[in-house]
Amino acid sequence: MSEQVYFWVAAVLGAFFVGAGKGGVPVVAFLSVAMMSLIMPPLEAAALLLPIYILSDAYGVWLYRREYSRRNMAILIPAAALGILLGWVVADMTDENMVRIAVGAIGLYYLATRLRSMIAGPPAPRAATVPRGVIWGGVCGFTSFVAHAGGPPFQAYVLPQNLPKMVFAGTSTIVFAAINLMKLPPYVALGLLDLSDLRVGAVLAPMALFGAWAGYRLTRLLPERLFFALVELALLAISLQLVYAGLTG
Repeated sequence: MSEQVYFWVAAVLGAFFVGAGKGGVPVVAFLSVAMMSLIMPPLEAAALLLPIYILSDAYGVWLYRREYSRRNMAILIPAAALGILLGWVVADMTDENMVRIAVGAIGLYYLATRLRSMIAGPPAPRAATVPRGVIWGGVCGFTSFVAHAGGPPFQAYVLPQNLPKMVFAGTSTIVFAAINLMKLPPYVALGLLDLSDLRVGAVLAPMALFGAWAGYRLTRLLPERLFFALVELALLAISLQLVYAGLTG
């Protein structure tokens, strides 16, 4: 197959994975940038997919309009805005590989702590406190901006709260919808987005919306324990991939 055919196959699958992730299915949204990164530089891949993320976000917000944690959103979204602002200011000075390693280490540390607590006994749920939320929300916004890796910090803060499955998925969808929208002006200002990205996004939009619908339906069908097991497996896979990408980058 020609290079152009490879591009469109990867782009269509990537758009579906983005949508499915916004519908609530763990790990698959991560596959979109990873797949596109096989045929183009990772930052360009992320910028190309950002309009698809935003479109899928809009549908995901509608799907989860009644299932989310208001307190977590009130804490995390303003904190993430500060992290995005910091990322914009230091964009030219930031080593993305070091950020990837740090984010991956955060995810692995959380999972190790989780495993230790499970061996010792079921951990008590942790409340959504403002100090921790501001720290993790800021880290989430910063790492999402500079390395498109906001998932591990978000999960490190929200997973210990033991939220119901659909509330967790809805909170994640809505918080990252806000983060992606806030990233748009800085990306344009930094020259990472152009008109051709929007044209590709328009072609891929139907597949992304179908993915969001399919992901939402699958999330509803998954048993709660299986859902959170998949979330933690996804966190492990993403964290290991981030550390590997940082070390080899």
